Amino acid sequence: MDIKRVKQILSSSAEIEVTYNGASVWIDRLNEDGKTATVHLRGPLEERSEVDITELQEG
Repeated sequence: MDIKRVKQILSSSAEIEVTYNGASVWIDRLNEDGKTATVHLRGPLEERSEVDITELQEG
């Protein structure tokens, strides 16, 4: 995924499916470096991780 699409997803009111390593995640924010994002798994566990945005996939 690229920075432009991450920003579109963050500003969208729609629920857009995003995965990281096959797991469904929510994007919490784009980090200041513009190359990583803070995400958490969908579900009861809200453990947050910083991941490279190129490793995020839509759908």
